[in-house]
Amino acid sequence: MHTESLRIAGEKVGADRRGDRMIEVFNPYTEAVIGSVPKATLEEVRRAIAIGHAYRPKLTRFERANILNKAAALVRERTQAIAALISAESGLCIKDGLYEAGRVADVLVYGATEALRDDGQIFSCDLTPHGKKRRVYTQRDPLLGVITAITPFNHPMNQVAHKIVPAIATNNRMVLKPSEKVPLSALLLADLLYDAGLPPEMLAVVTGDPREIADELITNPQVDLVSFTGGVAIGKAIAAKVGYRRMVLELGGNDPLIVMDDADLDEASTLAVQGSYKNSGQRCTAVKRMLVQRSVAARFTEMVVEKTRAWKHGDPSDPAMDMGTVIDEAAARLFEARVNEAIADGARLLVGNERRGALYAPTVLDRVTPQMTVVREETFGPVSPIIAFDDIDEAIALVNASPFGLSSAVCTQRLDHITRLVAELQVGSVNVREVPGYRLELTPFGGIKDSGLGYKEGVQEAMKGFTNVKTYSLPW
Repeated sequence: MHTESLRIAGEKVGADRRGDRMIEVFNPYTEAVIGSVPKATLEEVRRAIAIGHAYRPKLTRFERANILNKAAALVRERTQAIAALISAESGLCIKDGLYEAGRVADVLVYGATEALRDDGQIFSCDLTPHGKKRRVYTQRDPLLGVITAITPFNHPMNQVAHKIVPAIATNNRMVLKPSEKVPLSALLLADLLYDAGLPPEMLAVVTGDPREIADELITNPQVDLVSFTGGVAIGKAIAAKVGYRRMVLELGGNDPLIVMDDADLDEASTLAVQGSYKNSGQRCTAVKRMLVQRSVAARFTEMVVEKTRAWKHGDPSDPAMDMGTVIDEAAARLFEARVNEAIADGARLLVGNERRGALYAPTVLDRVTPQMTVVREETFGPVSPIIAFDDIDEAIALVNASPFGLSSAVCTQRLDHITRLVAELQVGSVNVREVPGYRLELTPFGGIKDSGLGYKEGVQEAMKGFTNVKTYSLPW
């Protein structure tokens, strides 16, 4: 059994502790134990925060960029091993693991590039009759306290990279708690960063039971910012407890794919299937509901069913598979229950809804209504519910009725439809003829309403959120 340790200032802690202070990590497909990590104590969490708070990074822009570029090279060298680890602890298929490893390398490279960019501005003061011959300059300084980050299970390494990389690029110190279901990928990324030259005081990874340590991570007086990605209920609980400090909350989504009657249905159905099943449907930006204009709904549905049947799912370690498992059997049972509830309420099952342990087949439902739980709440798995609508006004109303507002996708050829949907959809992003989740690792990412609060993610925006702006002025 492979045993990992939490990292405090780069030091491995707790590898030899007794079993009741260890967390076993399971392969969702085989149910075998693939490793274990320490269940951090409150004292260890406080120590990690104290070490970070006491340290003042002095890395130059070049040094920060160099560390991130070296880490990117290490990730690329070990892509196959990283993909295998991601797959083993999360149940994602190897194809998804390889894609994620590539994204992690991209995050590191973008962070290196942004670290080299001068972030200051210059303002001349003699712009009005009341002005003086002075100039105001700005610079971005790292936070005085520590950043704590809490990440979910669905992208075991890339979610972690999106927290760590902006912190390094801005000379901050971070204490990270990855999901206890997928901690091994986070620990591996930390080791690669240390190997690339990161001062260990700048990053601690603590693994443990959130019921024991989460409150300390968000209320410790030496913490200046809390960055959380996860579910709405937990995000709102954090917001209620975090107090007078900065926070970034990236929460759930209920992302629609809108298919208008003029759309290329072959393209739209391909996007629908990819958007629903990639990463086993476990993405906040996955297609969670398909809104299809009634006149083309029957043909679109046939095409989605045909392409769903061709989507290969099974053993995550098999490179031929398009999809592995969901995170655990409990999640698969939830999806099965929601689909069964929808069928009982009048929806029609067209394919899927087959479960074996954590393996849940790609599933298509039509005759779905907006009131059904499967589309009213975020169903975080490979389910494709199809809702018919009559006109663009109804489509916009259906999207905006949701408490979520993360992302969306639009399939249409008409510029007037595109213009209106971009303007009127209450979401953080609108992708035309692409899946809702499409983005660069650099670009701003996040939602509104119950989908998020605070600065956006994406390397560039996160770096802004992880800094304080200081102004100073000089005569000229």
